[in-house]
Amino acid sequence: MTTSIAPDGLVSDRRLTLLSLVLLLGGITILLDTTVVNVALDHLHVVFHASVADTQWVSSGYLLALAGVIPLTGWAAERFGPKNVWITATVIFLVGSVLCGFAWNLPSLVGFRVLQGIGGGLATATMITILAQAAGPARLPKAIATIMIPANLAPIFGPIVGGAIIDSISWNWLFFINVPLCIAAIALAPKLLPASSPNRVHTLDLIGFLLLTPGLVGLAYGVSEAGAAGGFGAVRSWLPIVGGVILITSFVIYSTREKLWARKSGTPLVDVRLFSRRSFGLASIVIFVAGFSSFAAMFLIPQFYQVARGETAFATGLLLMPLGAGTITFVFLNKWLSSFVQTRFIVAGGIGLTMLGILPYAFAGASGGDALLLVSQFVQGFGVGAVVLPISTLAFVNLARPEIPRGSAAFSIVQRVGAPFGVTVVAVILQAYITSAGAGATGTQIAGAFGAAFWWIFAFSAVPLVLAFFLPSATGASAHGAPAPASTVATEVTPVA
Repeated sequence: MTTSIAPDGLVSDRRLTLLSLVLLLGGITILLDTTVVNVALDHLHVVFHASVADTQWVSSGYLLALAGVIPLTGWAAERFGPKNVWITATVIFLVGSVLCGFAWNLPSLVGFRVLQGIGGGLATATMITILAQAAGPARLPKAIATIMIPANLAPIFGPIVGGAIIDSISWNWLFFINVPLCIAAIALAPKLLPASSPNRVHTLDLIGFLLLTPGLVGLAYGVSEAGAAGGFGAVRSWLPIVGGVILITSFVIYSTREKLWARKSGTPLVDVRLFSRRSFGLASIVIFVAGFSSFAAMFLIPQFYQVARGETAFATGLLLMPLGAGTITFVFLNKWLSSFVQTRFIVAGGIGLTMLGILPYAFAGASGGDALLLVSQFVQGFGVGAVVLPISTLAFVNLARPEIPRGSAAFSIVQRVGAPFGVTVVAVILQAYITSAGAGATGTQIAGAFGAAFWWIFAFSAVPLVLAFFLPSATGASAHGAPAPASTVATEVTPVA
């Protein structure tokens, strides 16, 4: 196949569609993997005769590795080229999947899951870099919308696929199902992904790596332990969180030194200066605090069905389908809406819809009201799409092509920290309400505990709602893809007030 790449690195519309499909083949396995495996944790602890706490490392090891490797993606994409990094990452994920399927005990499974997480983290952040550089500002919303669809279907179909595999085949196939999709993606990638010129001069920011990566892993570990220990007051939770925050703060101070930026051989691991730009900085803040609202709600709803209403994982997956349908509906309407509605109003409206969709769950009991809950899920899904798609576009639309790799790493870090942190806070709140209900709590009391947690999510949503109105106000093409006028760009690079 002949390549169709312009001097500025942009590809034709047809080529963009094809490379998006290739990225999806590899990406959907990574997105599905977490939810598919989480469904099987209870089964795995029986298979390996291990404690629940030890078995949880099958999930935690994967997530910690994924978070820890993201800071390297910007440097790796510049040093070796995004295409080469993505293919290598997918190969690592494929090898990790095969080894997981052949794991002989729990420690070996956890170790191979860490290998999977390394591949998954590198591939996820690099995928955004490839899309943003190949699409350019004008087509960025379409490119991001392409990968948003499977991202929102994964939490829905993950429990269905995982439950079906556990019930009908064996746990090994939780990992073997990744193999054909990864092989197809690796086979097609050399021809369809755009080539780039690696910058062999760029050296790894070793000091930055030694500060940021342990900081992120410590923060992620502390947050995960807060959920297991019942709160952030446990030493094994707050100690790594504090240590992580100190290391990340040290990295920020270190990476802003003018002497470091004066070097010709490289730049800091993550370009923290991008956060001083209004578009990138505010988009990052909104996506972070959305972890306490949109992402927390998406976590709590499946728990509500399984714990408060006793549904199976398979049935819960079916009940969550309106959530994904709502998001997909927004994806198809986004281009039309963005042609006459300002970005900040789309995002604010999306947050408002997620709040509206939460209310029926805040009042829901142990049974009844199913139709209203399903409708509210659709409303929430539409709202989540109206938040994530414009925000993700806004973060990258004003970045120069050379800034995209490190910008992608920075934005991915914010997402990977914000979502689990917000979810854990809500999980701790929920656990506190369930504990206060007592060991013999009735179904109505359990549903009441969930209702109280949903009210907390409703309250948390006020923060991103307010912030949304401070987003750049450019309408139509300027905010959603096409190159903005010079006056708009000048506004975009001013520091966040």
